Amino acid sequence: MTSRLKPEDQQRVEEYLQLSQHRVERKPFRPWLLLCVVLVAVIGLGLLSRLLSYLTL
Repeated sequence: MTSRLKPEDQQRVEEYLQLSQHRVERKPFRPWLLLCVVLVAVIGLGLLSRLLSYLTL
C-alpha cells in the first residue's frame, strides 16, 4: 500500500515510530481470558444483587 503522505512527512512518521517509547512488546490477545473475566464479573454482580435484595426484603 502506498502512502498518501509526502516523503518528508512519511520520514517523520517513521522516525517517530522508531522511538523507544513506541516499541512496546505486547502480550498476545487472549479472548478466552476476557470472556472468563466478563463472566465472573456478571455472575458476581448478579449474586451481589440477589444478596442485597435478600437483605432489604
